Amino acid sequence: QAQLVESGGGSVQAGGSLRLSCEVPAYIYASYCMGWFRRAPGKEFEGVAAVDSDGRTLYGDSVKGRFTISKDNAKNVLYLQMNSLQHDDTAVYYCGADAREMACLGEPGPFGYRGQGTQVTVSS
Repeated sequence: QAQLVESGGGSVQAGGSLRLSCEVPAYIYASYCMGWFRRAPGKEFEGVAAVDSDGRTLYGDSVKGRFTISKDNAKNVLYLQMNSLQHDDTAVYYCGADAREMACLGEPGPFGYRGQGTQVTVSS
């Protein structure tokens, strides 16, 4: 199982910002669709954002215009910049990757590989 390692979660007030990071193994970073998904308490997993190997991005409807996915090719790190955070963004956020093109088409995910998750809590 590939090891993806997230960091950067925490607590923030509504309207604030956080940036999540994910260290990705090189063989995945080079060719897989990578992204972020989340699970809020009592809810299903939700695709947040994804980026393919050519740098094309897509976002879930609930985060469009507020979140930005990016990657650092020199470090094999995936980022999620989250701005204008809302209480409904409270969730465990996971970094994910998948070799299938479908994970980067339509809605982000699903991802066959994932990290351990990082908690994001937004207080109203």
